[in-house]
Amino acid sequence: METLIAALRSLLPHDSVITDPVRLRTYECDGLTYHRATPGVVVLPATAEQVARVVRLCNDFGVPFVARGSGTGLSGGALPREDGVLIVTSKMRAILEVDLDNRRAVVEPGVTNLAITEAVRDRGHYYAPDPSSQQICSIGGNVAENSGGAHCLKYGFTVNHVEACEIVTPDGDLVTLDRMDPGYDLLGAFVGSEGTLGIATKITVRLCRAPESVTTVLAAFGSIEQGGEAVSAIIGAGIVPAAIEMMDALAIEAAEAAVACAYPEGAGAVLIVELDGPAAEVERQFAQLREICSGAFELRVAADPAERAAIWKGRKSAFAAVGRISPAYIVQDGVVPRTSLPGVLAAIDRLSAEHRIKVANVFHAGDGNLHPLVLFDDAEPGAGERAEVVSGAILDLCIEHGGSITGEHGVGVDKSRYMPRMFSEDDLDTMQLVRCAFDPRGLANPGKVFPTPRLCGEVPGVRKGVHPLVESGKAEQF
Repeated sequence: METLIAALRSLLPHDSVITDPVRLRTYECDGLTYHRATPGVVVLPATAEQVARVVRLCNDFGVPFVARGSGTGLSGGALPREDGVLIVTSKMRAILEVDLDNRRAVVEPGVTNLAITEAVRDRGHYYAPDPSSQQICSIGGNVAENSGGAHCLKYGFTVNHVEACEIVTPDGDLVTLDRMDPGYDLLGAFVGSEGTLGIATKITVRLCRAPESVTTVLAAFGSIEQGGEAVSAIIGAGIVPAAIEMMDALAIEAAEAAVACAYPEGAGAVLIVELDGPAAEVERQFAQLREICSGAFELRVAADPAERAAIWKGRKSAFAAVGRISPAYIVQDGVVPRTSLPGVLAAIDRLSAEHRIKVANVFHAGDGNLHPLVLFDDAEPGAGERAEVVSGAILDLCIEHGGSITGEHGVGVDKSRYMPRMFSEDDLDTMQLVRCAFDPRGLANPGKVFPTPRLCGEVPGVRKGVHPLVESGKAEQF
């Protein structure tokens, strides 16, 4: 490592190579603080070529590397290696091009999500994916995790808004993956690969025209079950809102303590519904929505952008806000069919009572993407372990109901051990064959996504014996 660090210093400015133990601790975790590791060395390249040179050096020395953007991820995807290099792209934050005629922008990976919208808002455009951390999360991280956000119900995830990526491959080559390339959709494979297939250094994103009309509604219900029934009725009526979000009483309490969002007092759940599109369509949908939500004891409609922001304030702050009511917490991310929401939420309540662990529920109700916040006191012996049990049991519930262990936060290190509960060994081996095609030496973000190393997965080298798919002639081992 000392020899590698000396080589890195010859490539980058002195202040772009961090070895000081105190400064290294800044990078020991991402937004999921439950998992921590101090990186061997941190580098802050300023150009794509510098990223490529660092990766080539890692290959020369056989040292693993992990890419990191703003560090807001919630699955431990950017958890560093103590024996490796952490490549931080926060210095690469230029918006290189805005092409409104073709509704595109070209940005570096360190550009924040919201900065893209701010750059084009006054010209009637915006960037649709909007994670709750959009003020600080980076586009490079969004690409790695295929981030969504409140408005993904109508507009889709990051993968639906990325047209091309310049990437540094795991062996240090600079290549471009384009949506228009013929053959296999390598760009689609790269987006959401959590840094295991390379590092994005330039991203071409799709811009959307600002809608003619936007109506934001907050409906307060006595119970979360009532709110769930309203969600089903909204979708059943053929309405596709831009967003449908729900928070339960505990999440509301946390948001109130953190940002004084002034949601209706005594609400067992609040539903935030946003309609957008042509004015006539929004007006018609709002009339339907008002009727569907007639069971709410309070209905607020934002009269202007300021009131719209006030309604969203509590929801956007929900994850961080629980720090006001709990010393520690685990943010979970699972998906269930909308029709299963009442049963799954009831089961989460039972798990909470059984293990004496509080759970606050915040979720994208429109597409069944749950974000349970499992609260515990890390100073209490055994509390962390109980929280882990509850967290894992919630993922099991999602699988049992035909859902997924992740909707938008990724697998990372936090949920890799749950992958075999959702996929067979052959499924996982097939996925790793794709990974091996990009990263034969297993140096790019090892230890993430997959629970055990297979072939050239998490550690350099090839596993002993012939892979079943290779033996059958269905795949080639690299």
